[in-house]
Amino acid sequence: MIRSWLTRYGRRRRLVAAALAAVSVLAAFLATRPAASAPTVLVASRDLAAGPLDPADFHPAALVPPPAGAVRAISPSSAQTLATPMRRGEPLTDARLLSSYRLPPGLVATPVRISDPAAAALLSPGSTITLLASYAEGVPARQIAPDSQVLTIPKAASSSSSPEGSLIVLATTITQAAELATAQAHARLSITIKPNPG
Repeated sequence: MIRSWLTRYGRRRRLVAAALAAVSVLAAFLATRPAASAPTVLVASRDLAAGPLDPADFHPAALVPPPAGAVRAISPSSAQTLATPMRRGEPLTDARLLSSYRLPPGLVATPVRISDPAAAALLSPGSTITLLASYAEGVPARQIAPDSQVLTIPKAASSSSSPEGSLIVLATTITQAAELATAQAHARLSITIKPNPG
């Protein structure tokens, strides 16, 4: 009887050991198998200022779930513009691009010609400027549209500069846009540039 019990006990022990070994193998397989491929999006490789988009400033990263409107690739031939600054590691979405950028309520995109092309050449999308309107020689210039953001700088139609100055597009209020329209017709416009924060 004791021999029969020992036989049954040994058989059960071997079954338990085999089951434990199978569980161990399955656990090892689950731990080492490749993870399911996650959606890949572009993230900033460094802190970026607003301005022309450079594909070299981004790298692909897997994000689950990907953010709405995530950009997965940038064509080197596409002239895209980043409308707002980005932090390192932040995913790029269509809302960050100027082509789909929504101005805050109450602001409009206002084209303005700057008299000095050399001064305008110092600007880039995202720059913050104040416009000065000079109506007469010897009269102090009047400040218009302080702390306005440059949205974009359209490319000139030809290589030669316009005699009327360089065109930029600013985010302004409707009231400021009306003041700028009057100033462009009757005054010479210059700018001051606000330094980027630290």
